[in-house]
Amino acid sequence: MEPEISCAFTGHRPARLPWGADESHPGCLALKDRLARAVEEAYTAGCRHFLCGMAQGADLYFAEIVLSLRDRRPDVTLEAAIPYPDQAKSWSPADRDRRQAILDRCNYETVVQHHYSPGCMARRNRYMVDRAARLIAVYDGQPQGGTFQTLSYAMAQGKAITIVDTE
Repeated sequence: MEPEISCAFTGHRPARLPWGADESHPGCLALKDRLARAVEEAYTAGCRHFLCGMAQGADLYFAEIVLSLRDRRPDVTLEAAIPYPDQAKSWSPADRDRRQAILDRCNYETVVQHHYSPGCMARRNRYMVDRAARLIAVYDGQPQGGTFQTLSYAMAQGKAITIVDTE
């Protein structure tokens, strides 16, 4: 896909979200609404291809929102950028099933590397940013972690960035 029509995503896992894994929490529901608006805005700006790293938490919210958009806009595509094949091996069965349901609906799956290594998540994040003109981030403002590093990389690359606050 052409970067000019592509939008990547980065965001926190449940441990960094104020409500944890409780997706019925009003804060989570409000975040999902803000994230859906950000995805719609990216679509309006010309993005048709969306890249997601398929981590627990905000990544899966994003993927489900993009798939919902694709139900209404068939020109939308979703690419799962998987850092390594066993990414979900230690997840709960429910989270693995949710991830698989998303993967089953993705237009593309890219496995960035074949085995886990300490830098594989960062490599996956750079893969997504390098292939997109825009980045949407669910970010809590803390200058640490993968979301911060991905945002910093996207800024250094001159990408358009939309930050969706966690609160």
